[in-house]
Amino acid sequence: IIVYRLPWTWKCSKLLMKSIHAGLNTVAAILAIVSLVAVFENRRARNLTNMYSLHSWIGLTAVILYVLQLVLGFCIFLLPWAPLSLRAIAMPIHVYSGLFLFGTVIATVLMGVTEKLTSPTHNPPYNSFSPEGIFTNTLSLLIVLYGALIFWIATRPQWKRPKEPDSSILQSKGGAGEEVEGTITMSLGDKSEAELNNEVAARKRNFGLDEASQRSTM
Repeated sequence: IIVYRLPWTWKCSKLLMKSIHAGLNTVAAILAIVSLVAVFENRRARNLTNMYSLHSWIGLTAVILYVLQLVLGFCIFLLPWAPLSLRAIAMPIHVYSGLFLFGTVIATVLMGVTEKLTSPTHNPPYNSFSPEGIFTNTLSLLIVLYGALIFWIATRPQWKRPKEPDSSILQSKGGAGEEVEGTITMSLGDKSEAELNNEVAARKRNFGLDEASQRSTM
């Protein structure tokens, strides 16, 4: 998520950062799928019921949406044939869904470790303040802090990657018009008051000459 937000990556090309972003997410998706297969195989070998808890429901949904996010992001933002208008529309959705899935994964992890520790068959019991329970609680707090840090970096404007010169293509016509208007206003502001008065007087004289010529032709 923060591969674009790290200041020391801003000097790298956008295509390189896109490739790194896609590569890291591809590795994460492969590991998630492998872990899901391992969990289902393990529970099937032990004759345990699958997909009955909220942890399993949200976890499987997160993996499916994550793979979908990866495929759509690859097709829209990495491959060259996607139009700029489509990228501009999809970018806010892509960013929001990425943060949403990240938060969902953190929630899934916390639910999973809690479900494991509070299982009736778990020994020693969770309420006995066992070293395993204390370690798991500490690790869960660190995961929450890590997630909060990532969310903070991903939502702060000062951590946002500076726009490249060609990013002005995505601006609307209204924005371009405002920019031109602002440029004209600045150029007028650079002129002295005497020069502006001279220009106004010259325009009035030209306007008077035009009226006189029109009357003479009539």
